[in-house]
Amino acid sequence: MGRHIHVIGIGAGNPEYLTVQAVEALNDTQVFFAMDKGEATSDLVALRRDICARFIRNPGYRFVELPDPQRSADGDYRGAVADWHAERARVWARAISTELGPDGVGAFLAWGDPSLYDSTLRILEAVKTEAAELEFSFDVIPGITAVQALTARHAIPLNDVGEPVLITTGRQLRANGLTGSAVVMLDAECSFQGCPPDTRIWWGAYLGTADELLVAGTVGEVGGRIAALRAEARARHGWIMDTYLLRAAD
Repeated sequence: MGRHIHVIGIGAGNPEYLTVQAVEALNDTQVFFAMDKGEATSDLVALRRDICARFIRNPGYRFVELPDPQRSADGDYRGAVADWHAERARVWARAISTELGPDGVGAFLAWGDPSLYDSTLRILEAVKTEAAELEFSFDVIPGITAVQALTARHAIPLNDVGEPVLITTGRQLRANGLTGSAVVMLDAECSFQGCPPDTRIWWGAYLGTADELLVAGTVGEVGGRIAALRAEARARHGWIMDTYLLRAAD
């Protein structure tokens, strides 16, 4: 059989977002690997533990928390991310080798869906490349994305009739501007504030959790309120995950 890793999408924060397939994979897992990013995000690890406690029928699993390497804040963004991923791959290779038996089953629990702005799959591929002597296989269980949770909570369709939607980042929004509709993720700068005031925005943070925040309107009407809410929430929790949909005015 050999070592096997499940990469399990666990949704955007609400344990009820887990699919039946995800629950079955949880119950197949002996060792859960989690990145320890410090006290500020300890509740993210706690939520993963809560999910396991809720859905695993015969507890016999254990958690292994791995120190998360520091990502460089230098100007070379892509280079800094590549170095960070490489260091993570080394940490993961050691953990899989030492914590998982030759026929063991481990798992990484990915926030949202592993396909969308998540590094888990890239790092596992790097482990297979850089630690060729470490044989393991992995599969992917999709999860509810923040995009799905956002549109569901605002009760809106993602796209205009027959129109495309771009999924992008705050960095790219600042560089390229907005045409049509765009979902924006990974935006610590409230980049929507650079859009025309009549741009529609649907914003959400901590989606699906008891701390959920939702705001909708035009950038001119609610942009300042969103920026203030975001800053206050991040200061209170020590972290924030937010997503928003923008739609240019006709």
